[in-house]
Amino acid sequence: VQLVESGGGLVQAGGSLRLSCAASGGTFSRYAMAWFRQAPEKKREFVTTIDSIGGITNYVDSVKGRFTISRDNAKNMVYLQMSSLKPEDTAVYYCAAAPTWAGANPYAYHYWGQGTQVTVVA
Repeated sequence: VQLVESGGGLVQAGGSLRLSCAASGGTFSRYAMAWFRQAPEKKREFVTTIDSIGGITNYVDSVKGRFTISRDNAKNMVYLQMSSLKPEDTAVYYCAAAPTWAGANPYAYHYWGQGTQVTVVA
């Protein structure tokens, strides 16, 4: 499975961005999908995940109520709608795929994209 993220950029605090992740090379609807992020000099951090059919989601506490993950299995896409962005959301955001429900465990995700930079300025 190949994953390609897009939609990152520079935004002011309080603004919104929508990240997209395009999947190819596998049966997308079988995979749980997730977004992780990594800020400079910090470990990669779980952000959110969604199950294979889009019925179950999970979020890290710091983004609850501000970020929404969704997927379109017909288009092999997963999205991350980010609102009320804060400077501490600045990071490279990665899309990841797991063959089963993996939650926040990065080691359970077999496939990763190259990442897209999100920069939030005050």
